[in-house]
Amino acid sequence: MELKEKILLKLKTHFKDVDFSTEEFRGEYCITIPNKIIVDACELLKNDEELAFNLCEDITAVDWGRLNNRFTMVYFIFSMKNRFRLKIKCDLGDGVEKIDSVTSVWKSANWAEREVYDMYGIEFNNHPDLRRMYMPESFEYHPLRKEFPVMGIPGSLSLPKK
Repeated sequence: MELKEKILLKLKTHFKDVDFSTEEFRGEYCITIPNKIIVDACELLKNDEELAFNLCEDITAVDWGRLNNRFTMVYFIFSMKNRFRLKIKCDLGDGVEKIDSVTSVWKSANWAEREVYDMYGIEFNNHPDLRRMYMPESFEYHPLRKEFPVMGIPGSLSLPKK
């Protein structure tokens, strides 16, 4: 059995009433997981001896710019044991801009979640230090959201003088 099939089988066995969807594009395998079980699913993927996804490489988000299911979280995890990269997608529901933090699973998720919070405004429940990373704490906007103007908002941020 291929590793892709094992991953899906273990998830379906552990989360019996959850419908997982998968896709593969150019050799990249992706599983869509409901946001309510993201931490439990990630713990399973990391702690299962056969799968051993012990590295969270990156976390980002996508703002689709629509009313329904506006945001999708994307997690890139890697199993050093199997030399296999897995992409996890997690759609946030209508009007939801919060998701549980996976820093309890992978410490490396800390900064990536802070970056997503800073740029998209998505909050992470139970994050150990959720604060802005690039923008000042007093900045009221999130620059990677679709409604943020490409040229920025004049006067919203004071720039250093020459």
